[in-house]
Amino acid sequence: MNDRENSNTPVGEVIKSSTSELVVQCHELYGAPPLGSLLKSGGDNPVFGIVGQIITQSIYPGRHPRAMAHDESTVEAVYDSNPQLSRLLSTDVYLIVVGYEQEGQINRYLAPLPPKIHDLVYKCEVEELNRFTETLDFLSLLLSYPVGSRDDVVSAFVRQASLSYGNPNEFLVHAGKELAFLLGNEMHRLNGILRRIRP
Repeated sequence: MNDRENSNTPVGEVIKSSTSELVVQCHELYGAPPLGSLLKSGGDNPVFGIVGQIITQSIYPGRHPRAMAHDESTVEAVYDSNPQLSRLLSTDVYLIVVGYEQEGQINRYLAPLPPKIHDLVYKCEVEELNRFTETLDFLSLLLSYPVGSRDDVVSAFVRQASLSYGNPNEFLVHAGKELAFLLGNEMHRLNGILRRIRP
């Protein structure tokens, strides 16, 4: 599916691209999907990634935001009084790559090539999420990701994915069994994730 065929509004666009991780700058400040969301790039061979981290920061390296609310009672008032903030700050989403689509087939492992810089990125709809989670082979990519709180990312993804099914508990049981297989020698991690995804 190319960008013109995608009816969704893009979340943002790729500003850093590798085979294992994408950085997406959101088109709207604070417009990031929640941790654990499944997103995909545009183009003929979409790359799928799961939100592993969200950062809002200054667009200028080395410059940090300063406190501005001393005369305001709410954060909304700060932004109303300082409209330039929306141009000086950006919200970036770090995606853990978990698969790609080629000739209509979804492959749940790293793509041979990453998306292009400025490729548009979209949040997957329910049907796409269901199709991607028909098998959970990609969970090993999330569990072995070297940056951030990967167990929280796995838990957030599993909880969100379960809500796209008519029987969420059935999906949670299926995911729990797959996690038990992958983390059989790491019971502390496994129990922590299972506690987070418990309904």
